[in-house]
Amino acid sequence: MSPLEFMQRLAALVPRPRLHLIRFHGVLAPNAKLRALVVPQEVPQVPETPAQQAKPAACEANCAHHRAVRLTWAKLLKQVFDLDLQHCPNCGGDLRIIAAILEPPVIEKILTHLGLQARAPPRAPARGQARQGA
Repeated sequence: MSPLEFMQRLAALVPRPRLHLIRFHGVLAPNAKLRALVVPQEVPQVPETPAQQAKPAACEANCAHHRAVRLTWAKLLKQVFDLDLQHCPNCGGDLRIIAAILEPPVIEKILTHLGLQARAPPRAPARGQARQGA
C-alpha cells in the first residue's frame, strides 16, 4: 500500500465536524415512547421557606454536592505518580507550597548547585527514521 493510499484510507475514518459520535437505540433513543420512564427527569424547583434555605448552608462542608470538584496538585500527583507532597518524608509533618520557580536560568542554577543535571537527556530518534535511511 502506498503512503498516499494509506492516508486516504485513514482520512476516510475521520468523522465530519459537528457530527454526533454516540447514537442511542431502543429505550434510550431520543423519540422512544418509554424514554421518560428510564431517563431521570429534572425535578421542578419548589419555593422554599427561609428556614429551609438556611439548612444547606450548615451542611455545605459535609455534603458531596457542595464539595469542591477539583483536586489539588498534591493529591493528583499522589494518585498518578504515588508522590506524597503533602507530608514531609523525614518527620511526617504537613508540607505547604511556598513558591513555584518558572524561570529556566534560576532552575538551572539550583539544579547545578545540588549536583543534578540541569538539562534534560537528549531524545532518541523516532523508530520510523531508522528504517527510512536503510
